[in-house]
Amino acid sequence: MDKASIFGVLAGVTLVLSSILMGSGLGIFINVPSILVVAGGTVAATSIAFPFDELKLIFSVTSRVFNDPGDEMVGITQYLVKAMGVLKREGPVALENLAGEAPNKALSKGILLIADGTDARTIREILGTEQKYMEEHHRVGQKIFKEMGAFAPAFGMVGTLIGLVQMLADMSDPDTIGPSMAVALLTTFYGAVLANLIFLPMVTKLDRRTEIEVTQIQLVIVGLMSMNGGDTAAILKEKLAAFLNQHEHKLQAALG
Repeated sequence: MDKASIFGVLAGVTLVLSSILMGSGLGIFINVPSILVVAGGTVAATSIAFPFDELKLIFSVTSRVFNDPGDEMVGITQYLVKAMGVLKREGPVALENLAGEAPNKALSKGILLIADGTDARTIREILGTEQKYMEEHHRVGQKIFKEMGAFAPAFGMVGTLIGLVQMLADMSDPDTIGPSMAVALLTTFYGAVLANLIFLPMVTKLDRRTEIEVTQIQLVIVGLMSMNGGDTAAILKEKLAAFLNQHEHKLQAALG
């Protein structure tokens, strides 16, 4: 799990709740109609904006936000070294039994290609296609969350306007004006929190994840080309170490 994402969500929710509880009770910030307007409106507008096939991707890209890519990078390196050992001891066919243990789909596919005796150029082309698919996958996810980050505040304003219309329609009792205004503003509050604490930060995080996963696929290609080229295990380790050192700054920036 990505500790930064978990910490960010928990810290944001805690700070917002703390500020509410320090100033007043939590009860006045809970209004079911306001929640329905913001949540329902955001979901409805997003469903109109994107086809269902793209909306289904939101679950997989959301999981990427909370996964720790640093752990996967270590796993890829260790797996490649292990696979090289199997290749040298038992031959290419033995790699088929190892494919299921690969840390990610690209590496699993690459190992099977090595086992089948696929040439280096074809392996590069196939993994290059895998990289493009991943980038498109993440791009769609970013676009969905970006639009949700725009829709949520917009429907927050819609809910506020509904509340104001209802309040202005009946101003016979001055004592109810203040509470009615507070309820009307709640939808704006809900929309702002959802957009700025959840949706928009996820857009940025997915952009970072894309950079890391591109680097992961490039690391996979370096390892597979070494295996396909007949390098020794020692040379493979040197190539992997050189690649990781070369990309260390980019990885540190992407990992935040």
